[in-house]
Amino acid sequence: MDRKESDWRALRDMTGTLRERYLEKKNRELLATLTDTNKSPTEQFWDTHAQMGEEKKVLQRCLDDIRRSSMDVTMAVMLNHEMLLEEDLESFSPELQERLRNYLDVMSTVGDKA
Repeated sequence: MDRKESDWRALRDMTGTLRERYLEKKNRELLATLTDTNKSPTEQFWDTHAQMGEEKKVLQRCLDDIRRSSMDVTMAVMLNHEMLLEEDLESFSPELQERLRNYLDVMSTVGDKA
């Protein structure tokens, strides 16, 4: 499968922005858990701790060891976790956009059956 240099550069250039946008959203969610008045301070702490552990795994799956040879898979994982959004695909070649939209279509079909 041909992976264009321009797509690879675009992904590399936007990775920091994607990470920061994602973490901004997740930090708000963590803060909501940490300040949930329906939970005890102990529950707030441990629930937040668990969420942070899950987010650490997401960050590692999406951002550790990004390679040009596996960028389609990496981007699909990013899409799955909403780190990469559908509107972000505009920055990539039509061929890559099509491959990733096909992935989204398959995932929505699988999700409908689950």
